Amino acid sequence: MSFKKSKLDLLIRVRYSNPLPSPPCPPKLLNIPTDPMRYARPEFLDEIAASTPLPMVVDGELGMPLDLSQWDCLWEENGDDSELNPDPKQPPKLDPRDQFLLGDPASTATPFLGPSTPGLSTPSASMPHVAWLRKTEYLSREGSSRTALSQDLKQNKDSLIDISRDAQLRDIDASFAAIENSGLASLRHPTKPDLTAVEEFEIFPDAEIWANAYDLFRFSERPGDRPPEVDDPRLDCAVLRPMEADGDHFLAYYLTKEDEDATQFKKERLARSPDDPPEDEPAHFHFVRDYETVKVEQEVPNEFLLVLDDGMSNEDDLDSKKPLPRPKGAYYKNIERKMLLKKKRVNTYESYGDKWDVIKLTHTPMSAEEAQEREDALAEVIDPLFPLARGDADADAEGEVDDGVVGINGHDSHGVNGARHEIVDAVDVFGEE
Repeated sequence: MSFKKSKLDLLIRVRYSNPLPSPPCPPKLLNIPTDPMRYARPEFLDEIAASTPLPMVVDGELGMPLDLSQWDCLWEENGDDSELNPDPKQPPKLDPRDQFLLGDPASTATPFLGPSTPGLSTPSASMPHVAWLRKTEYLSREGSSRTALSQDLKQNKDSLIDISRDAQLRDIDASFAAIENSGLASLRHPTKPDLTAVEEFEIFPDAEIWANAYDLFRFSERPGDRPPEVDDPRLDCAVLRPMEADGDHFLAYYLTKEDEDATQFKKERLARSPDDPPEDEPAHFHFVRDYETVKVEQEVPNEFLLVLDDGMSNEDDLDSKKPLPRPKGAYYKNIERKMLLKKKRVNTYESYGDKWDVIKLTHTPMSAEEAQEREDALAEVIDPLFPLARGDADADAEGEVDDGVVGINGHDSHGVNGARHEIVDAVDVFGEE
């Protein structure tokens, strides 16, 4: 005999009562005068209006019937055409209902509502449009800041700025004079006023590394096979190699096997000269894992490599064949590209074209083309006449360019150059093997 199990633990179903008393009076609808512009703006329907097809009913009069028989001046030879061409000095009186059409829509928040209606509140033009869930204390701050910003912009717009060549030279000389007359005590950090300047450096382009192209790589996680709390000196000399598998482009990441190998490689690299012969023993870099590019930024205008050089040298450097120390200053080099990398998921069924487990790295002497390219890059910061020579070269190139010239593989030259601006994968960044 089967028994049906109840879902309740009690014998009797519990009924909960409502102890709240009834309202003492019937509900009422309160008439609160408010502006309908608080709930919706005309721009809310712009998308619907743009997607709605308009019926085009065009007749012989283009939808505007005009009876020319009402004006006698059009049919008489010397008729009075004052009705059609009013005197601009004495324009006809405008109907009050059409006066709002002459107003500037940008000068008021509600340009198409006409005069204010009694009982309705008119929104202020300076009141910001914010979400209704925000606290009122933030609204007053934002409104005051926007008002001050609009006043500053208006003052800057009203003031005329002299952009002539003499004015630019005068402003440049004034900036140098202001720096010479100001001391370290007067310098203040823009966001941290408690910080004080201790030492000053002049800014120069770094001619020693200016011919090199530097890219900034950022990893979503720390690379390598060690935990984040363990120091890994091998990360300073990693190797990134572009790879391709089944049409997918990514980067292979290589590191040295031991810490001593990485330290020795960095020491020998700093001691080497560009004219030295190749090493007898290559440096071995072993495969770690693959990374795929998430984001590539071609223009990095706000990030630089900065080296603070105090200009001091020891006696060993003076006796050796090394060049003389450069003056004290902050030497910078711009960054060509910035990339964000993340770990690539391991796929055992993926076929690699030419996967390398170990890279044997040695330095080779530069070819004539590479040496010439390096000298051209260094001329930008070493040769004082580089801007003039560059301008002449650009002028000669513009005179020789023909719009009808066919580019690589039969494509138009403009199309080839334009397509190179878009980075699609890692091969476009690093080049093919």
